[in-house]
Amino acid sequence: MRPGILADGGEVWLIKVEDGVAFVQMLGACGGCPASNYTLKGAIETIVRADVPEIREVVEI
Repeated sequence: MRPGILADGGEVWLIKVEDGVAFVQMLGACGGCPASNYTLKGAIETIVRADVPEIREVVEI
């Protein structure tokens, strides 16, 4: 997922994990992109939850 985000001029940083929620910051082209919520929920959250079952949600801050 990350190589695709980088290729589009964006970046995603993990800020913290608290009570099963991963807080991320969308930067670069992703920061103002109207599709960033789809990228966050439809792709990033899906992949993270599949790989790390303890994470129940990914939220942008």
